[in-house]
Amino acid sequence: MSQTLTTRQAEELHKSLIAYLSSINATRSVATIREELPIGDGFDDTACKKYEGLLEKKWTSVARLQRKIMDLESKVSTLQAELDSMALTSRSRPNQDPTSWLPSSPARHKFQSHRDAVTCVAFHPVYTSLASGSEDCTIKIWDWELGELERTLKGHMRAVSGLDYGGQKGHTLLASCSSDLTVKLWDPSNDYANIRTLSGHDHSVSAVSFLPNNGNLLVSASRDASIRIWDASTGYCVKTIRSNDNWIRDVSPSFDGKWLVSGGRDQAATVWEVATAEAKATLLGHENYLECCVFAPPASYKYLATLAGLKKPPPATSSAEFVATGARDKTIRLWDSRGRLIKTLVGHDNWVRGLVFHPGGKYLVSVADDKTIRCWDLSQEAKLVKTISDAHGHFVSCIRWAPDVVTDDAATEETTEAGPGAQRQEANKKIRCILATGSADSCVRVFS
Repeated sequence: MSQTLTTRQAEELHKSLIAYLSSINATRSVATIREELPIGDGFDDTACKKYEGLLEKKWTSVARLQRKIMDLESKVSTLQAELDSMALTSRSRPNQDPTSWLPSSPARHKFQSHRDAVTCVAFHPVYTSLASGSEDCTIKIWDWELGELERTLKGHMRAVSGLDYGGQKGHTLLASCSSDLTVKLWDPSNDYANIRTLSGHDHSVSAVSFLPNNGNLLVSASRDASIRIWDASTGYCVKTIRSNDNWIRDVSPSFDGKWLVSGGRDQAATVWEVATAEAKATLLGHENYLECCVFAPPASYKYLATLAGLKKPPPATSSAEFVATGARDKTIRLWDSRGRLIKTLVGHDNWVRGLVFHPGGKYLVSVADDKTIRCWDLSQEAKLVKTISDAHGHFVSCIRWAPDVVTDDAATEETTEAGPGAQRQEANKKIRCILATGSADSCVRVFS
């Protein structure tokens, strides 16, 4: 008797064997089993019919369960590898101050799916989603934590040139712009459906950005030498800022949405007041087209004020105090809001294509067509302190820092000019040490 089966189970197995062999006319095998096993005379043809098909059902059930177990084991192995990877990341330098973190090689993830150069990237403000736009006319949504492609958005007819997440609180939208003269709005909460297309520019749209503190408004810059401000809820253009006759390559808002800085083929950056659409300052000094421009965050004021020779930094509540610009003359320039050049940063060997200030305020990070990422320490007179050579296999075209995580109580803090409220609000923001870059090598890389 088998040590695995009970007496009843063994009898059931024997009867199932006889029923199966009988169904395939293996009469000699049936006779042998009846002779060697204690089946009993009561198991006649009628009783045998009741057991037909039972053995086959049991066998196929076992096979299905084995396949399912193998699939589950494979999934468990994959998930365990992901957990181990995340645990390793979290354990590395656990006590490192996020305000001092800088990207390092190799990248945590390398995303490959675009069929042409990547021109822009943008982080979702809440979820671990990263959008990338490309000259292949598509937008791809990635999970930067898991390293997976989530979906591909198709709608633009020509190269995608700019991306930004924004909108009203609780209803984040993705805005994209393209050489097809349009700005499109996509709804992440509705499978990224294209809910609106904004038309009005007469040439390629170069950049797009939501205005902070006013989720309904977004701004776009174009080769038609204009900047347009749109109402995202209606799709109407509510304001047009006419520049000179030169292509505007980039536009960025201040942290409070009251100011814009733009730059392009006129080799100058211009600071605009959103409310009046008037130019308040022109930053002259570059010797070639501007590729990027950005306002410095309040966290950088104390370092830039020292560079500017100021006795004390401007209040943290004051926006548009300092500007950084990058150009095809291979330089980065730092300015005050009145148009005075503070510092020229020399180090890149090709066009400077993207700039981002470290959320901690101490560093400025740049990318360029020399395939490098460079980090400049503003506390050391903007000294070049780190270079990631061959960050990509081709021109590095864009860079983005993941937005800070804001705790619930941050929204309830009252901020007074340079007062403790502003400091408490900053303390309620948690810096995410995540940086993304895109390149003409068709890849997106995530550093963390």
